[in-house]
Amino acid sequence: MSETSRRSQRSLPRKSYSAGNIHVVAIGGGTGLSTLLKGLKRYVTRPGAPHNPDQLEIGELCAIVTVSDDGGSSGRLRKELNMLPPGDVRNCIVALSEDEALLSRLFQHRFVKGSGLEGHSFGNLFLAALTSITSDFSEAVRLSSEILLTRGHIYPATTSHVELEALMEDGSRIRGETKITASSGRIKQLFLDPPDVQPLPQTLEAMARADLITIGPGSLFTSLIPNLLVPGIAQAIVNSAAVKVYVGNLMTQANESLGLTAADHIRALNHHAQTKRIFDFALINRAPAPPELKAKYALEGANQIVADLDAIEELGVIPVLGDYLEQGMVARHRTDQIAADLMELVAQAPGGTRAATP
Repeated sequence: MSETSRRSQRSLPRKSYSAGNIHVVAIGGGTGLSTLLKGLKRYVTRPGAPHNPDQLEIGELCAIVTVSDDGGSSGRLRKELNMLPPGDVRNCIVALSEDEALLSRLFQHRFVKGSGLEGHSFGNLFLAALTSITSDFSEAVRLSSEILLTRGHIYPATTSHVELEALMEDGSRIRGETKITASSGRIKQLFLDPPDVQPLPQTLEAMARADLITIGPGSLFTSLIPNLLVPGIAQAIVNSAAVKVYVGNLMTQANESLGLTAADHIRALNHHAQTKRIFDFALINRAPAPPELKAKYALEGANQIVADLDAIEELGVIPVLGDYLEQGMVARHRTDQIAADLMELVAQAPGGTRAATP
């Protein structure tokens, strides 16, 4: 496993696990959540498959997905059909599907021409059709998961139509995820409009029985925090006896998290959840980006996120350092390594936290 800090260790609730009885809830949105799910999927027990006594297995994997997207194909369907944006959910369905390679090509296929079709992905249209048939987006997601044999449950953070509003440091306010992302200002506070929406009961139930809850990776203000603004979700995380882990981003994001350190990300999540501490652990990348990757992101004003470990520990969170950067010209997480480290953290929980060697 990756290296665990020795300086601020804390005992976790003692639990015992039977074969295939680990319950995992992953919270987020965008490509970050779907990337994490790809790694966790291989630990999910398959019906009839022999149990590996040397490996913890996931009996239930649930994804809670933000639904505030208002751009691209999702935004168009949201406006034209009065439905929830399907894009992030689509990515999770693909990630958890049994035949990921084929479905990825099919569901991510984007039409490049055709009146009304141009710019839409097939997966978004598939979810739109099922929503029209069932008149219920969450039911459409459930049926999609059954049809495509996903190894997990996918829940929208809320089935209400919501819009993001950001209070900027200069006092101005910006409405809509797309405009917030495009803004060059620093975000001070994020709000949901309307604020009094409700989560699905299934999400609260899943967190109550979870052994592991993760938040991230993903865009801080448009993929992660919106989930915590849905009344009931943040409190359910705090109340849960699960091991709670923040999966840190690799790079800062233009117009959203420029200049923010790893500890700053955690502070923002705590602040919007209205609690002093959400997480027990934070997975932090320690692998340096190659020069060509740094140069590419520097053109956007972005850089690798600073791993300010002392500040993280002062927040009561134990940093876990790992080589989480996948080699390539786009900053992507090594999903298998992250999943392995998350499962190891759960495995350590019955006896409390212990230091691990790289």
